[in-house]
Amino acid sequence: MKNIYLILFTLFSLCAVAQETDQPIVVTDSIEAPVITESLHIISKSEGDSAYIKGEFQKAISIYESLLEDGVASEVYYNLGNSYYKTDNIGKAILNYERALLLNPGSNDIQANLAIAKSKTVDKVEPLPELFFISWTKSLMNQSSANGWAKWAITFFLLFLLSAFLYIFSKQILLKKISFGIGLLFLLFTVVSHNFARHQKKVLLSRDTAIVMTPSVTVRSTPSDSGTALFILHEGRKVAINDAVGEWKEITLEDGKVGWIHSINLEVI
Repeated sequence: MKNIYLILFTLFSLCAVAQETDQPIVVTDSIEAPVITESLHIISKSEGDSAYIKGEFQKAISIYESLLEDGVASEVYYNLGNSYYKTDNIGKAILNYERALLLNPGSNDIQANLAIAKSKTVDKVEPLPELFFISWTKSLMNQSSANGWAKWAITFFLLFLLSAFLYIFSKQILLKKISFGIGLLFLLFTVVSHNFARHQKKVLLSRDTAIVMTPSVTVRSTPSDSGTALFILHEGRKVAINDAVGEWKEITLEDGKVGWIHSINLEVI
């Protein structure tokens, strides 16, 4: 009877994992620009790559943006960010690097170019300190995308099923003990990977961060031009959006500062 319960539990868990991961988010890997990849728009993409190589960055920008109208891809955002960086449009460069990183958070190339672009900005904001465990968890979570963690969750769950099979049908006591312990470990990894996948998908869909796109803007205490001036932000600064009132957004900086800014000065990542 216990074996039947265990089998039913594993089947139910497999259905739950499958339901959570039945709508994958398309993620593509990024490599150093110019990235020449196969796609449905191979001619236009090739023209964009060629324009970038020739130094015709405005033409490359136009081509990459037209490609993004038909669907997002991390390598296109990445190349678009590089093109904007070459034209000294730091705000647009950071925006597109951030969008590329949203789709492919584990890319070292995107992270490196984003760091270079951020070094050109005026605002230097020190983030609030975090506990080591929280920082480590975030770092681990950002090693892969929602799709990547979903695949890991399914892989670990299949290994858990294999361990459960060995535990149920093995005649050797030692093998039963080993498969039981390993099965619990794989089940733990399944739960962790599943939660990481859900978090990354939530981040990708919520779009609650933005980049300041104007050279400078005054952050107010209230959603009005008559509000008290709190501080000034400059182009390229990343902010978190907390709330909205009409055309105004309540934003938070990494150092905890809060204020209101008109949405015309922002572009959502």
